[in-house]
Amino acid sequence: MAQKYYTVGWEQLHRDSKALAWRLMEHGPFKGVVAITRGGMIPGAIVARELECRLLETVSVVTYDEEAMGEPQVVKPPVAAGDGEGWLVVDDLVDTGTTAKVVRALLPRAHLATVYAKPAGKPLVDTFITEVSQDTWILFPWDTEAQFVAPIARKAGK
Repeated sequence: MAQKYYTVGWEQLHRDSKALAWRLMEHGPFKGVVAITRGGMIPGAIVARELECRLLETVSVVTYDEEAMGEPQVVKPPVAAGDGEGWLVVDDLVDTGTTAKVVRALLPRAHLATVYAKPAGKPLVDTFITEVSQDTWILFPWDTEAQFVAPIARKAGK
């Protein structure tokens, strides 16, 4: 099956992260926000601002090498969050759920929220905003840059 790409710009990411904050209002207040690095840092900061959470923590789980999946490794645990009680965990995307499983084991009592969710990972999060197909690779603004793209007719060899 061909890989599909979905490009998310800064403004859309901000709107979707703010929509996530709206959805999370009924689950708070939260003691603090744990952002899953690196992808969850910007959505986490936006959500923390909207929910007026001043206590921010990070957890770093390395699972990807470019677009290839690897064995998950916790390289920075979320020490301040304890077992997660009263804490909100934010990530940009839940894909296969590998990172979500690792973070759930570290913070079993936290509320886990993502901006985007794929079907395989969706059951592992408590709250999300937008679902995309499993075969879609989301291109986030921090992973892309604007560049010239040939017109469709030129690409088709016309």
